[in-house]
Amino acid sequence: MKREINLLGGVAFISGTMIGSGIFMSPQFVLAYIGSPGASLLIWAFCGVVAMFAAMSYSELGTLIPESGGEFIYILRIYGSFPAFLAALTFVLIVRPSSVAAVAISIAKYATAPFYSGRDPPQLIVKCVAAAVILTVATVNILNVRLAVKIQVVFLFVKVLTLTSIVIGGIVALARSQRVIVQNLSPDHAFEGTRYSFSTTGMAFYQGLWSYAGWYNLNYIIEELKRPQVRLLFCF
Repeated sequence: MKREINLLGGVAFISGTMIGSGIFMSPQFVLAYIGSPGASLLIWAFCGVVAMFAAMSYSELGTLIPESGGEFIYILRIYGSFPAFLAALTFVLIVRPSSVAAVAISIAKYATAPFYSGRDPPQLIVKCVAAAVILTVATVNILNVRLAVKIQVVFLFVKVLTLTSIVIGGIVALARSQRVIVQNLSPDHAFEGTRYSFSTTGMAFYQGLWSYAGWYNLNYIIEELKRPQVRLLFCF
């Protein structure tokens, strides 16, 4: 395959897929499942550490086995063809379609929400917009890799600016209500109401890890990355 993805494209590919619908939707669910601000912050920190070590492991795998395919090619080279076939079948029929559908539906809900103020958009409209999003993204990636990389870079900057504005707005709001933040994050109140059951903690971890998902995507297209042994480490 043609190696057309440079360092900026690789960074944009990983960052652009990580900064997706999860970061805008998961925080409310993490807090709802775990029950307290202090425990929620611990969940986010632990999920970040797990994602960081997983990304470092994947970067090493990518330099040792510089072939496209992600998990499939690693299982194929290490365990053989039959386990690799089962993994590929699972990803093609269950894992990837469900994750792509979840992201597309999230995008569709945000895109159609301004047209239905005060009520939820009809499910048929949401599903049609989600299907259109999937077809558009797939078509762009099939037709031209360079165009897809450029679009990924543009959307990365848009996402970073959006998150920056949200963070700044949150800091301003907290500065105006110092009593609230002191009360919520003080040792006496930070962990008040925490739920310690395995089910709620596990669901909170799942939501947090979903927000960090995307660190592994560059390994699917290593053969399209220029100088993968060098640039894969810089991308991660």
